[in-house]
Amino acid sequence: MHTNELFTKKTVFSFEVFPPKRDTPIESVYPTLDELSKIRPDFISVTCGAGGQGSNRTTEVATYIKNLGCETVAHMPCIYLTEEEALETLEELKARGIENILALRGDETPGRERSHRFEHASDLIAFIKEKEPEFNITGACYPEGHAEAKTVVADIRNLKTKVDAGASELISQMFFDNTVFYRFRERCEIAGIKVPIEAGIMPVTNKRQIENMIAMCGATLPIKFQRAIAKYGDKPDAMYDIGITYAIDQIADLLANGVDGIHVYTMNNPDIAKRISEAVKNLL
Repeated sequence: MHTNELFTKKTVFSFEVFPPKRDTPIESVYPTLDELSKIRPDFISVTCGAGGQGSNRTTEVATYIKNLGCETVAHMPCIYLTEEEALETLEELKARGIENILALRGDETPGRERSHRFEHASDLIAFIKEKEPEFNITGACYPEGHAEAKTVVADIRNLKTKVDAGASELISQMFFDNTVFYRFRERCEIAGIKVPIEAGIMPVTNKRQIENMIAMCGATLPIKFQRAIAKYGDKPDAMYDIGITYAIDQIADLLANGVDGIHVYTMNNPDIAKRISEAVKNLL
């Protein structure tokens, strides 16, 4: 099933997971996937792991999810892909019955040479639409602007290019201030970006994780969250509860304001996913 069909019927609720590291058996993630599928999300997306160098494992994990009876979306970073490799990946996904792709430029790895075929996600999206149009393609978006975008206007313009190339829905990078998302949604509307936008929510459950997230994506932390971290950051159990509570509060506000969907970055933790799902199930 194409995930874009879900948005016409309901507020979508989905999860993200990542494959195990290469030196860890692929089966190690299966119990996590079993537990997540029992929550009955609308779909589970699968990343390519650190540096985007795990497409084979992405396909394997996505296949397992599909076989559990849950819809799945396979991440496909493109900055290092050749056309031949892209076509091979598409053929493999098609053979396994995976119909949805999250097209990404992907992170650069120092010292690794780009293929220079797909410089932007929009290049990959256009390529898939030309070669294998039966796939449904999701794009990524950045409420606080992509780190490499020169201006907010340029970022929105690039996003419009991505949508015009064939992305049928968007999943946002994590954010912690809902007003940032609402301003971003308004800018998209003004720019004529009319596809559904799913809000990416990261339950931050320890102080180190927060520091890593801010360093990675530059997300703004609202004052009330900063105060909570200052008070409970050195108390692991309290910080765990604070992170989940804050995410639930964010989601409740987003749902009240008509968000198209909620995409929870689970960090492969079924307990977090269960607690959030239980808290918001009557709001969806």
